[in-house]
Amino acid sequence: MHRLAVVIPAYNEAKSITNVVESLNKMDYGDNISIQVIVVNDCSTDNTATVISALNCVSLMLPSNLGIGGAVQTGYRYAFNNNFDWAVQVDGDGQHPAHELKKLIDTMLNENADVVIGSRFLKKEGFQSSLMRRVGINYFKTLIRFLCGITITDATSGFRLFNKKTLELVNDYYPDEYPEPESVVYFTLHHLKIVEIPVSMDRRKDGTSSIGRFASVYFMLKVTLAVLFTFLKFRFSPKTLKDGKCSTH
Repeated sequence: MHRLAVVIPAYNEAKSITNVVESLNKMDYGDNISIQVIVVNDCSTDNTATVISALNCVSLMLPSNLGIGGAVQTGYRYAFNNNFDWAVQVDGDGQHPAHELKKLIDTMLNENADVVIGSRFLKKEGFQSSLMRRVGINYFKTLIRFLCGITITDATSGFRLFNKKTLELVNDYYPDEYPEPESVVYFTLHHLKIVEIPVSMDRRKDGTSSIGRFASVYFMLKVTLAVLFTFLKFRFSPKTLKDGKCSTH
C-alpha cells in the first residue's frame, strides 16, 4: 500500500477549495493507493480557513504568509515527517483535475521515477495558459536545457508527484516564491529521475493569478536569477558533483 499525501497550497481560495478537496476524495485510486488531502492555508485574508476546517482533509494553518514555495514545503514536510511514500502538489484554484492525478500515479509506478511532472504542452490539450505565460514557460524550458541538458516542456507546472527520496530532499530545501523552474534544476543536480507526462489542465475557477501581466518581466528576471543561483550552488557541491556533469533522464 502506497500512502499518498495530496498537498494543496491555498491563499484566498475559499470559493474553489471545497470542490478541489471533494473531487480528490471521491476518486478511486486503486486498492494499492491510500490518499490524504492536506490543505495548507497560507494566512488567507478571506474565509479559506473556515471553509477547509469543515472539509475531509488535514488543515495546516500558517501564522504568516510564506508564499507558494513555503506553503508547499510545509505540506511536504508534513508528508515526510508522517512517513508518506509519495506527495503530490495540486493547486487550490481548480486547474488540476482530480482524474488527471491517476496518470501521475501510474507513471510513478511504471517508470520508477523520482519526480513526475504533468505537462499541458506535450499534447497541447486543455487550457494552454496566456500568451505571456507561454513565452515565459518556453524561456525557462530553454534555460533549463542549456544549464542541465534536460528538456521540461512545462517547467512552471505545479502538478508534480514526488517519491520518498525526493520528499527527503525538499524537506531540507525548497525554493520559496516561484519554486517550480528552480526546483527542476535542484532535482536534476541531485540526479533524480524526472519524467514528464501529458495532462489536461483547466482554467482557474476563481480568483486571480499571483503573476499579473505587468509582473511577468519581473517574474522572469527574478526566477532566472534564482535558477542560476541554485545551479551554481549545487552544481559544484561535493554532494551533487558527479563526473562533472548534470544527471539527465
